[in-house]
Amino acid sequence: MEIRVQSIKFNADQKLLDFVEKKLSKLPKFYDGITDVEVTMSLLADHENKNVKVHVRIPGNDIVIERNARRFEDALVDCVDILKDKLVRAKEKKAI
Repeated sequence: MEIRVQSIKFNADQKLLDFVEKKLSKLPKFYDGITDVEVTMSLLADHENKNVKVHVRIPGNDIVIERNARRFEDALVDCVDILKDKLVRAKEKKAI
């Protein structure tokens, strides 16, 4: 599984990139057919809110989750929690 991270309107530090890698590396436990994951992080206009969009590519369809929070880490954790549920459902649907 390839993980690509894009930061818009700011430069992501290594600590944030490591956090993203750590959280997303757990996703194959829920669905082993993930081909790649694209994460886009951006600052919103008010500069207090951060936006994280996670695009997971799996055979047959893609899953896209987007969340806003005061910190990138919080938005990413929200995205990963939702992705876990969606990946489990996709795996169950595939097994039928």
